[in-house]
Formats: sequence, structure tokens, C-alpha cells
Amino acid sequence: MDLSLLSVFLGCAALGGLVLLVQTVLLLLGHDDGGDTLAEGAPEIGNAGSGEIHGDDGLGLLSIRSVASFFCFFGLGGWMALAQGMGNGAALLVGVAAGLVMLFAVAWLFSLQKKLHSAGNMDTANAVGNTARVYIRIPAHNAGKGKVQVLVQGRTGEFQACTRAARDLESGSEVRIVKQITLDTFEVEPLS
Repeated sequence: MDLSLLSVFLGCAALGGLVLLVQTVLLLLGHDDGGDTLAEGAPEIGNAGSGEIHGDDGLGLLSIRSVASFFCFFGLGGWMALAQGMGNGAALLVGVAAGLVMLFAVAWLFSLQKKLHSAGNMDTANAVGNTARVYIRIPAHNAGKGKVQVLVQGRTGEFQACTRAARDLESGSEVRIVKQITLDTFEVEPLS
């Protein structure tokens, strides 16, 4: 068994494992900002500042996690191969194979995790045509604003509302949203 190659394997395993351990502890403490790429200065693909429109950053092979996983399992695989009595060349091949498997596995798992992200934004324009309930009285003849509650995209939203109707729309009455005036203000009409 070559002690210099063994120390390289053990050093790689220790360094990669330490980086993974520190990242895990920081993640548990809430210090993960998602900036996992090695190229920290460049804007991330898909962000508004990058100039690109699509948001798929691919597999992410050159992330800190995947590279640390490569080194950790390169070291562990090579160490195990040397312990089984394999030669230096075979141990290097086993180490590289184990490292590459983990590099791709970690990158693939984190790319799946990124797809779980959802903005959860409500498109308020989808409220037009829906029935709403008056929450705060709406004065007649566009004399002021009240509030309505309406179900949009499976969530109840509260929005400002005005009406052209000849009578005030009292709290609790049902109205139909006629048009969107601003992002959070609608024109409504009484249902009856």
C-alpha cells in the first residue's frame, strides 16, 4: 500500500467531507442564500440581471456541493480500493468513478430540488368576471372606494373596489368584478 497515495485519498475525503459538513450546518442555521455556484461574480442564468430570459440553469455540475461530494467520495473510494489490496492505478480509477457518480448524483438531486420552487404569485387580472363579497361598503357613483374579497387562483384576496352603480354596495352583498383598474383595484357591479 502506497502511503503517499493513501494520504491523498484521506485528505480529499476529509476536505470534501468537511466542506459538506460546514454547508449542512450553515443550511440548518438558515445561512444558505442559494448562491451555490463557483462563479460568484457572474449573474445567475435566468435572473433579471443576466440578460437571459429562460431560468433553467441545467444540472449545476460545478456547484460547491457537487465538487465537494466528488472529492469526498473520490477519497473514500480510493481509500477503500487500497484497503482491498488493489494497485495504485486501480485505486485511482475506483476513486474517480466513485467521485464522478456522486458529482452527478448530487447535481441531479439539487436540480430536482430547484424545480420544486414556486413563486406563488397571484395574477389579479384573473379576478375579472368572478363573484366577490363586499368587505367594506363601496360608495355609489365612484364617490370612493371600498373593499371586496374574491377567490382568485384558489386563494381569497382582498382588493379595493369602486362602482358606477346608483346605490351604495353594502358590506356582505355579492358583486361581480367588471374590470381591473390597477393591480389591486377593481370596478364592480351589483349582482341584483
